[in-house]
Order: sequence, then C-alpha cells, then structure tokens
Amino acid sequence: MTTLCYLGLGANIDNPVQQLLTAVTTLAALPGIQLEQVSSLYGSKPVGPQDQPDYVNAVACIRTCLAPLALLDNLQQLERDQGRVKLRHWGERCIDVDILLYGDEVISSERLTVPHSQMALRSFVLLPLMEIAPALNMPDGRPLSAWATKVLADIQSGKEAPLVPLLPPPVI
Repeated sequence: MTTLCYLGLGANIDNPVQQLLTAVTTLAALPGIQLEQVSSLYGSKPVGPQDQPDYVNAVACIRTCLAPLALLDNLQQLERDQGRVKLRHWGERCIDVDILLYGDEVISSERLTVPHSQMALRSFVLLPLMEIAPALNMPDGRPLSAWATKVLADIQSGKEAPLVPLLPPPVI
C-alpha cells in the first residue's frame, strides 16, 4: 500500500534553482518513493531573518510505501547529501524538504508534525500546492482553497509579498 504525500521544497543559497532541481531528481530515484508531480518554481521573501537571499520554493507530490518517520529520515539524508548545514533558525539553506501532508494523517511527535505546523500561514507552500492539487481536502476536512484564503488576502492587501513565478514545473 502506498500513501499520497506532499512535500515542500525550498532553497536560497548555493544556486537555489539547481538545488531544487537536484532534490527533485534525487526524490524520483529514492527507493520506496514515486514522484507524481512537481509545481512550478516560485521566488519568495524569507521567513524570519531578512538579511538573507530570497528563496526558491516548490511543492512535490509523491506516493510512498515508507512510514512517516522513515520518509523523514530519507528526506533529511537527501538534505545532508546536498550539503545542508543548519546555520540558524529560519536561516539560509541550500535545501530544505518538509513533509507537508502524509495522506490524511495527523501526526504530532517530537520529530514530525503533519500537517506541517506553519503551512497554513505560508503562501510559498499553499499556492504551489494549489497549483498541483486544487481539489485537495486537508486533514481537518476543509478544502485547500479555504486554507489559502487568508494568504491570498494578505498578498492582495500588500501585507505579504507576492510569489514570483520563476520556472515551469520541472520535467520528471
């Protein structure tokens, strides 16, 4: 049995576009993971410290037979293999891959929180997710579009910087 999962990808140093493309290629080759779809790549302002470059973000849809923590372990190894070193909280990174959704499961453990604890607040997660899964229902039963309403309003009102489309979805 496989589980449909959504992953958030981001990078803002060491050629971020290439870092995301490398991560997507690596994801597609990982045992126990089938890459289904990837959103366009978007530019976004950093969350947290503003003295860092803008980010490149995307969302990927995968099917996996891996348990949630095994998937997390694989994603963290991918990050290490690409040179990720945590410098500071919400700081610059060459690659970040987060589990946004793992099927319709709600997980709250020391190592993993699903749905991702901040995804409802982040346009760079919700809008690429809407691109590839517009009819998605969230684990709380609400449609993804309901989750995205606030971030869209914040962008329209100028409270939040808009996402900048950078590249179409990578070919997988």
